[in-house]
Amino acid sequence: MDLSIIILNYKTKGLVKYCIKNAQTAAQGLDYEIIVIDNGSNDGCGEMVRQNFPEVKFIQNKKNIGFGAGNNCGIRLAQGRYIMTLNPDVTALEDSIKKMVEFMDANPQVGCAGPKLINADGSHQHSARKFMTPFLVLYRRTPLGQLARGRSALNKFLYLDWDHNDNRPVDWLFGACLIARKEVVDQIGAFDERYFLYFEDMDWCRRFWEKGHQVFYVADAKMVHLHERASETEPWEFIKVYRRTTRWHLISGIKYFLKYHNSNANFSL
Repeated sequence: MDLSIIILNYKTKGLVKYCIKNAQTAAQGLDYEIIVIDNGSNDGCGEMVRQNFPEVKFIQNKKNIGFGAGNNCGIRLAQGRYIMTLNPDVTALEDSIKKMVEFMDANPQVGCAGPKLINADGSHQHSARKFMTPFLVLYRRTPLGQLARGRSALNKFLYLDWDHNDNRPVDWLFGACLIARKEVVDQIGAFDERYFLYFEDMDWCRRFWEKGHQVFYVADAKMVHLHERASETEPWEFIKVYRRTTRWHLISGIKYFLKYHNSNANFSL
């Protein structure tokens, strides 16, 4: 089997249905499977999948166990040579999934890759990024990012010196859509389940680099991602701990920096 596509649902049944349909179109010509995991949504996703897509495997979790742990449920069952995590809010365009598999086949040195993500209006989404540092968190979440040094660091973080229209290696990519070699995942491990939400994609990409497997941005494959990051433009966002997503982001960031604080490795491109 070429590919296992894993879709994690949390109260997005309608998006899951649309996501499956588009994935099936974008994967035509491949031998693939689709695995849907529901993180305790209670939104009828399982019934929808069984009625409309009887060929799709469905896993029901009793509660929301987080992004990494939820996707890992699918990774453990995956039979494909490649594993693809695909968020429900991602629309795979044309033959984008097939192009991702073809890219991986042609580039055996690449362990993990992601497509070019665009917004619903067609504008570019900065899904390829450099590894985070504690200083960069301050630049992104406080007015310090408006200083000359902060703007320079943020521009490098987002690869703003590059038009993102060609394939190239990058530090890490959004977990909204990632394709990885199963044999490499078996070596480095799946997502770190210590992160409930956020930082698990950066952590995973870092582990690919640590084991000598490249992470690549594939501009040839395009997908639409309905993604909002309003918090990135709000000063002092990191202190707004009354927001659940802010707390998750803060906790995951602390876990990430504690995990790698003694590492002298520098994989940044």
